[in-house]
Amino acid sequence: MTALRVWLAAWARHLKAGDLLVLALAAAACGASVLALWQGGRPDKAIIRAGGKVFLEVDLGTPRIVEVPGPLGQTRIEIQPGRARVAADPGPRQYCVRQGWLASAGAVAICAPNQVSLALAGRNAHYDSLSY
Repeated sequence: MTALRVWLAAWARHLKAGDLLVLALAAAACGASVLALWQGGRPDKAIIRAGGKVFLEVDLGTPRIVEVPGPLGQTRIEIQPGRARVAADPGPRQYCVRQGWLASAGAVAICAPNQVSLALAGRNAHYDSLSY
């Protein structure tokens, strides 16, 4: 720890007030760009699919509950302003229910055993698969 303090003290002697201002502005610009660019955007609608086909497209402005039929039974999807979730599913592992509330465009919950999926769509979708 003392070697780090010595190194920092050596660099601190060479820094001027303008250098510290530039570093602070650069850090603020990085923080602002993270907040502005690394979001999925606000979703406009929820797209509910059953059996691989679009079952219903729902506007996310009005709260409602949608019952979607599947091979195992009914999947219940809950819509709230700006978000949606799979509230109940007859599937054995409940992965889609455990995903909780989806709130960004491009987010998807898939109930594979019951062949039901919920996807949020908006103008600026966030695609994780394109990031790799």
